[in-house]
Formats: sequence, C-alpha cells, structure tokens
Amino acid sequence: MPTTLTQEMSAAARGVVALLLGNRSAAVNFDFSLRGLVGSFIVFIAAATINVYLPLLMGVEGGGPPWQALAMVALLYGLQLAFAGLFLRQIGRLDGLVPYMVADNWATFFVTILSAILGATGATGDFALVVIGIAVLVIEVNIARLIVTLRPLHVFLFLVAQLAGAALGLVILGAFLPDIAAS
Repeated sequence: MPTTLTQEMSAAARGVVALLLGNRSAAVNFDFSLRGLVGSFIVFIAAATINVYLPLLMGVEGGGPPWQALAMVALLYGLQLAFAGLFLRQIGRLDGLVPYMVADNWATFFVTILSAILGATGATGDFALVVIGIAVLVIEVNIARLIVTLRPLHVFLFLVAQLAGAALGLVILGAFLPDIAAS
C-alpha cells in the first residue's frame, strides 16, 4: 500500500475513477487500514474546508459564518455515517463500514476538487450541477456495490439509510440554525 499521503492520494484517484467507471477492481486502490482511514479523514476535512472557504475567497456572499457551515458538514456527515453503520449492523455487514468511509471520503475530496475547478472556470449552472450529481450517484452506488459488496436490494437500502441520516440532520439544523439550513 502507499507509504505517503500523496501516493495514497494518487491511488485513491485511480480508485474513484474506477468507481465512476464501475470497474470491479476499484477496491485495490484504497487503503482500508487504520492509516488509510485517517488519511481519508484528512482529505475529507480538506474538502469540507474548501467547500466552506472557497466561496468566501471568490467573493460570493451569503450563508452564515464559516463555523456554522463546518458544524453543518460535521452533523450531516456524522448522521450519514451513523445511519449507514446502523444499516450495515442490521444486515450483519458492519465489516463494510471502514471501507465505505475510506472510499466515500476520497470520493468527496475529488468531487469537491472537480466542483471547485468547474466553479473557478465559470462552468457552473444547471448542466454542471446535473453532471456532478450523476457522477456522485454513480460513485455512491458503486461504493456500496463494489467496495462494501452489497447485493442490489441492500445497495438501494444502504443509500436510503444515508439519505435518512442526512434528512434528519437537515431537520435538526432547521430547528437550531434556521438561517443556515435555508441556504
């Protein structure tokens, strides 16, 4: 496995592309050890920070203070993981949680970088949003299918569980931070 974060990043980039293409060997590009999990958390935090501060650096107004946006990301991410973990526990596949987290964290990082590049080049709007949305859906389905190795019905239910966690997070945000939940 990779020995530096840049080597891990290069391998994970190949893995995310493999997930996007539906390549069954995508898993070999990710480090599912504790070290790999930590590395994926580092890049997830980097992606969250980019999402929060890049619009500010580009002069886009709106939203609340950065700490609120980071709190929102943390809450949504935590609930998404909790619901994913609960589902995997229910079907006896809790062993898939760490591989899911690693692949998902890396996918989030690379999709964030792609979104930032599109935003910086002016390629924004509905078309870019649809393309990114489709890519994210394909990656998420393939993480569940190829990394966690779930059966088709479980893939669907796994995605529903994650959406339920995110929806609960939005309800909580709406109750405590209504100004940020609306943005």
